[in-house]
Amino acid sequence: MLNHSLLFLNLGTGELILIMFAILLLFGGKKLPELARGLGKGIREFKDASSGIKQEIEDSMNNPEPSKKEQN
Repeated sequence: MLNHSLLFLNLGTGELILIMFAILLLFGGKKLPELARGLGKGIREFKDASSGIKQEIEDSMNNPEPSKKEQN
């Protein structure tokens, strides 16, 4: 049985050109740079947030803070 999620990644050049042409028709040439900028900012914010969370987890694993019960 074929894995349908992998079929999506198997796009050829012709399909990609057709998709880009459809996007150009839907949004127009003036909106595409604005959409790409917004997408880039969203991806950057997601990466920053995920790296921040990863760093906090690593810090807490390396330097565990004593709990309040242990201090008493």
